Amino acid sequence: MATPSKEIKLRHRDKGAPSNSTGSESQPKNVEEEQTNLEAHDLIQWKRHIEAVKADLLEQIQGQLSDLLDRAMKESAESYSRRNPVLPSTTNVSRSGRNLRMEHGKVFMERKSILDELFEINHIRTLYHMFIAALLLLIISTLAVDYIDQGRLVLDFDLLFYAFGKLPTVLWAWMIMFSYTLAGPYHTLTLWGSHYHGAGTPRRVLTVGCGVALAAAQSCILGVFPVYVVIHHQLPAASRFIIILEQVRFLMKSYSFIRENVPVIMNHKPQGGEDPRLPTFSSYLYFLFCPTLIYRESYPRNPYIRWNYVGVNFAKVLGCLFYLYFILVRLCIPVLMNENNHPLSTRTLVLSLFHATLPGMLILLLAFFAFLHCWLNAFAEMLRFADRMFYKDWWNSTSFANYYRTWNVVVHDWLYYYYYQDFLWLTRRKFRTTAKLSVFLMSAVVHEYVFTLCFGFFYPVMFCLFAVIGVVFNFTLNDKRKGPVWNVIMWTCLFIGQGVQVCLYCHEWYAQVHCPRAGRSYWELVIPRSWSCSYGA
Repeated sequence: MATPSKEIKLRHRDKGAPSNSTGSESQPKNVEEEQTNLEAHDLIQWKRHIEAVKADLLEQIQGQLSDLLDRAMKESAESYSRRNPVLPSTTNVSRSGRNLRMEHGKVFMERKSILDELFEINHIRTLYHMFIAALLLLIISTLAVDYIDQGRLVLDFDLLFYAFGKLPTVLWAWMIMFSYTLAGPYHTLTLWGSHYHGAGTPRRVLTVGCGVALAAAQSCILGVFPVYVVIHHQLPAASRFIIILEQVRFLMKSYSFIRENVPVIMNHKPQGGEDPRLPTFSSYLYFLFCPTLIYRESYPRNPYIRWNYVGVNFAKVLGCLFYLYFILVRLCIPVLMNENNHPLSTRTLVLSLFHATLPGMLILLLAFFAFLHCWLNAFAEMLRFADRMFYKDWWNSTSFANYYRTWNVVVHDWLYYYYYQDFLWLTRRKFRTTAKLSVFLMSAVVHEYVFTLCFGFFYPVMFCLFAVIGVVFNFTLNDKRKGPVWNVIMWTCLFIGQGVQVCLYCHEWYAQVHCPRAGRSYWELVIPRSWSCSYGA
């Protein structure tokens, strides 16, 4: 490339040169232009290479940014804990001790839920007031319709009482599951851990024996027993949800407890006959009630309990139940029942789908607010559990990949650390796509299992939405999608997905009522009744 002084001379020569300059005088200029073009071409190629590297980097670190932040917070917490012993520090386990399997564990820290922070802003709190006004409008409209049709101003909650029927059965069944989960996994682990480094029974025999005994007990008490209760006692839908969701929660909690402590005991190096440090019973009892699925010996704790905050959150949960009741009574049942009085056809399905879209989205928002915000925050406050990051700002997601990570952080953490990370560890981090697909498949199976037992019929709508539509959206509408338009697309897909669920499950519910099965053959159990039932014809 020419130096600045040569460039000035060339420009001066070009200005003073006549228009009919010779080829030898213009040759330096052509060489410089050719070199400039080459540099521009190299710059374009470099930009393309950077974009490719950027895309590959985003794909590699997808879902792992939170781990980087957790590691930074872990280092800060450890350095702070040396000066302040009140702050609970994480368990110090060497990398070689855990074989790199527990290298990137979740770090808990004191933080508030996002909605609690947002509700401190008047503009956001106004949106919350709008939802309360909509509830009042539903109550007033229900009273008005009852008064016009029946001449009375009485609110009856027959549907609500029916859905939560047979609560005594739910209570004793829950007590059996809780008592086993409290005693079984803990005593099995302590028995195995106290003899693992001893000189008596061989380690392999001890491990296999305890593992088989625990697996058999888990299968009977937390596997078969809840299914038997909901089917044998014919529990209504909401009561079934309580039993089955608690079954899944106890299974995930007990697995986390075993998963976190077994590597520590196995890799303990006894010095002078020192036994491995076993988890305390109080920490395990606290873990069974605190709003997380990741076991730790201690968690960040708040200094005191705000009982008014607890009462307000439980009142909000009750308000959400009544909100859900009025949505079903006023927006779902009358419209969908009228649609189900006609034979099943494409027209009926399309009309039912669009009628169910708005109620379905309201049900999704109510379930999120009632459980992930109010219910979990109420228990966290009673237990002084300081980490309130039960969800993130999923409503701002521009991709379904981010939506799945931020919608339910509690479950996502369990799947990420105990399923996705362990799958990569077993495969030596070679099959990331397969690991993601297996997570979706497992989630789809569990969701379909819950809905099948709670509704009392098999209709794999949830499985298809997770295992098929969810996988497609996760890889197509991924983190590369930015901009407001993608947020609109995500919300549109959510509206349609919720409408599909409410529409199809309501059709099948009415078909099961009006067209009961004649027998118990395999095909009658797996084929939806709404496909052949013509009770409205």
